[in-house]
This record gives sequence, structure tokens and C-alpha cells, in this order.
Amino acid sequence: MTATPGYAIATATEADAPDVAEVWLRSYGAALPDVRRAHSDDEVRGWFRYVVVPQGRTYLARDAQGAAAGMMVLGDGVLEQLYLDPAHRGRGLGDRFVALAKELCPAGLELWTFQVNAPAHRFYERHGFAEAGRTDGSGNEEREPDVRYVWLP
Repeated sequence: MTATPGYAIATATEADAPDVAEVWLRSYGAALPDVRRAHSDDEVRGWFRYVVVPQGRTYLARDAQGAAAGMMVLGDGVLEQLYLDPAHRGRGLGDRFVALAKELCPAGLELWTFQVNAPAHRFYERHGFAEAGRTDGSGNEEREPDVRYVWLP
């Protein structure tokens, strides 16, 4: 478990999957209201419950009251998901997740974010990620133009 003032980050368990999914749904809805979602809420919940969380490498942050505040999913050198509940943005939790990702993937990381998500661009660039390419979105389920970022130590 990793402590961030007011938050605890731990590897998500099967019991945490519903909270992981709800953080993703709230965050996506708030941050990307105009981006088409490729799956229904129930499909997203099932994906986290039966696919993502059981694979390991999913991390869930809870606040001091135990409420789910943020989630992160890592692959091999890939920051696959990083979403914060809107009520918990701007408190250093995203910074802590990125620091944890760098600790766990010291050889480097890559990630994708949508081109319309300017706050995410600023966030990742502030953490040393550099833009490494753009696409027209034909390779993602949302069909939304995206940006690839890379961090190398």
C-alpha cells in the first residue's frame, strides 16, 4: 500500500472491481463528455470485473473515509488507464499514481490519450512525458483522434 496524504493506494482485488469501474465511469463522463463511449456502463463494469482487475496491475486509491478516489492500470511499460474521481482532482493523487507507475516501470512508459483532452496533455507533459505521435483515431474503439506519449528515465 502506498500513502499519499489523505489517500491510500493498493493493488485492486476482485472485491474492488465495482469501485474501479465506477471511478472510471465518473471520470470519463466528467473529463470527456463529448467523446463517444464504445461500451455501455454495464459493459464497462463487466470488463473491469472479469478482465482488467483479475489480470493484476490495477491500483485503486481510497480517501481517508474509504471512498474510491482514483484508479490506474499498468501493462508492460504501458500506463493503460489513469482516472480520478472528479471530486479528488487537484489534490496530488494523479501525481502519486504517475510516480508509482514510474517506480514499477523504471525502464520507461508509454500511454495514449485523446487529442481533445488538453488537461491530460498538460498533466503528462508536466511529468516528463513527450508526445511521440498522433493518430486519426481509426485504431481505437471510440474512433477519436489520439496522442501517444512516452516517458524515458
